[in-house]
Amino acid sequence: MTLRLRSHLHKLRTTALALCGIWGVATLFAQDEGAASRLSSLEDYLARAQEANPQLDAFEKRYEAATQRIPQAAALPDPMLQVTSFVESVQTRNGPQENALMVNQRIPWFGKLDAREKATSEQAEALWYAYQGQQLMLARMVSKMYYEYGYTQRATQLTRENLDLLAQLEPIVEEKVKAGGDLNALLRLKVEIGKVNDRLQSLQQKRVTQSAQLSELLALPVSTLLPWPEWQKPGLVSPRATSLLESIEVNNPQLQMLERKIASAEARIELAKLESRPDFTVGLNYVQIGDLDTPAMSVDSGKDAWGVTFGVNIPLWSKKNHAAQAEAASSQQAIQSEYQNRLNALKADLASSLSSLTDANRRLELYGEELLGLAEQAVENSRTSYQGGRTGILEVIDSERSLLELQLLYWRAAADAWQQLVAAQTLANQPILGTFQATQSK
Repeated sequence: MTLRLRSHLHKLRTTALALCGIWGVATLFAQDEGAASRLSSLEDYLARAQEANPQLDAFEKRYEAATQRIPQAAALPDPMLQVTSFVESVQTRNGPQENALMVNQRIPWFGKLDAREKATSEQAEALWYAYQGQQLMLARMVSKMYYEYGYTQRATQLTRENLDLLAQLEPIVEEKVKAGGDLNALLRLKVEIGKVNDRLQSLQQKRVTQSAQLSELLALPVSTLLPWPEWQKPGLVSPRATSLLESIEVNNPQLQMLERKIASAEARIELAKLESRPDFTVGLNYVQIGDLDTPAMSVDSGKDAWGVTFGVNIPLWSKKNHAAQAEAASSQQAIQSEYQNRLNALKADLASSLSSLTDANRRLELYGEELLGLAEQAVENSRTSYQGGRTGILEVIDSERSLLELQLLYWRAAADAWQQLVAAQTLANQPILGTFQATQSK
């Protein structure tokens, strides 16, 4: 094969590999695009996050790795095989010793292996609950961003509607100016249109930022603009505080993780106590005997020898054992204090979330049932009055601005209510809005 032909084939191979790579990337990108397009409800977002988030996968793999340490902790130490070949043989009555083999097995004191296995198993269980806790943390983060994204959607929609309404007023004001009306009214209207348009542009950029943050949690390309979520006008939500508090003490994964760590520390205390007990070593010796130069001198000439050995270690250094016990006890006490501190913090977090939820419900009721209706009526009256020449353009602008602000406050309260409800439910490990719950069984 000529050099030129080899070069040509190499270029073809390189081009083919590049095309395959591009095709693979394009296929993956298309799959991600398809996954993004199917996202609408909070349940869709949570399902995608639980399936694809790499940080959550890392927690699961840590748990799986920890379970593999359990059989290691429960196993006996490896036996020891020792082979001796005599350079200068030791002469015995049956012949010279040529080779010796020794096999020893160390056997820990009764209960040591069980305590070690229990400590390791409880530690693995702690990692399982850490995995559950990460599930809930991820769900909480996704839910919070989901409702922030939904609020941005409503704010964008309302701002655009307000901009359209103001734009409809512009030709009316221009006609009045042409008829001899005040030019200042038209200037004020144009300034207001510019300010509302600026707000709309900022909201559109905010969407890009929030979409990228959500895409990170969902393991989607940050360049993909996620579709707007689908959430409807909310009603008032009032969860039972007593039920949530009881559920925190029973079901919160962080507390369950610390409980498993306490159980692991108890097993390590027991193991530290058992370290003051001796371990045993049993073995088998086999010695290969060569033939005597004069076999007639012994009927057992060349007969190999073997024997059984038994040993025990002597735990003389009591100070070391006492220190190990004190260390294990202090570790357990530290985890117990950590448990109590975490429980207090969770109760405080729940109280804060419920208080914020109550305030959000109050604002929803205030804006939805009282102020929004009045603001809408004020806008209609001001428009009618302006067209009839009974009021100025400033009153129309103020009423439009007031309605927009109240609408935004209403949907801000709605987003806050849903966010605080999810926060309370994740603290108690209850199903989020009746859909998602952290994994309960292994």
